[in-house]
Amino acid sequence: MTDNTDSHYSATIKAAVLSEALPYIRRFHGKTVVIKYGGNAMTEDHLQRSFAHDVVLLKLVGINPIVVHGGGPQINAALKRIGKEGTFIQGMRVTDAETMEVVEWVLGGQVQQDIVMMINEAGGKAVGLTGKDGCLIRARKKLMDDPEHPGESLDIGFVGDITEVEPAVVKALQDDQFIPVISSIGYNEDDGQAYNINADVVAGKMAEVLGAEKLVMLTNTPGVLDKNGELLRELSADTIDALFADGTISGGMLPKISSALDAARNGVNSVHVVDGRVPHCVLLEILTDQGVGTMITSQ
Repeated sequence: MTDNTDSHYSATIKAAVLSEALPYIRRFHGKTVVIKYGGNAMTEDHLQRSFAHDVVLLKLVGINPIVVHGGGPQINAALKRIGKEGTFIQGMRVTDAETMEVVEWVLGGQVQQDIVMMINEAGGKAVGLTGKDGCLIRARKKLMDDPEHPGESLDIGFVGDITEVEPAVVKALQDDQFIPVISSIGYNEDDGQAYNINADVVAGKMAEVLGAEKLVMLTNTPGVLDKNGELLRELSADTIDALFADGTISGGMLPKISSALDAARNGVNSVHVVDGRVPHCVLLEILTDQGVGTMITSQ
């Protein structure tokens, strides 16, 4: 005799979750959500699949996801194959000409196509873009402040600052029910030079320009942590400035949190740094009452 009790409870839980999602679907219908995709969520098979299903589900219920991706581990692996090591300054990859060639091949080719294929296999219609497509991301060389020599700058190679985002191609894809997948590569319109741009920076600027309802940044921690390793559920601009000053936020978190704060200050209604190691973290953050990370506000 088969006991249907467990399956009954499972179905009841699923129905409750769907019911809980309804007000969020209604609230965010027709709105744009920019998702910065990176970390473990990009490298572990079960997390890749759950991410793809999350993005497709959002599109099917009338929300417009935009995926902006990095590819740090994949770039490091490719560099090692040619005998190079990745170097970072203040969370930014030092990018000489040879490294830039690798970045373009890995981000605009291998990684992007893997993401596009993954979303398409989950039932979506994804299209890959770099900053060169449709003049999407214009950039200039980024010069870093030299902390050891105040007033002087560090040249870290072909690393770019965004000068302009032209969203027409993204909006056209959205209108045709496609899911844009954007590699963090910009270009200079004067000489055509490609620039490596931090993916968190691209995601933040894309959210601003598109007037996104939400910016969701996937990371390899539960969110933003204090010095004791405890999760900070909500951060304001003043709190973030203090965390920068005392070194709590450092390294690769610097561009992430700076971009998140800029987006919050420039019209993005809510910004979230979430744990990409949690299956279906995107749906948990957007369509349920349970957040899975840190919310950043401009006030």
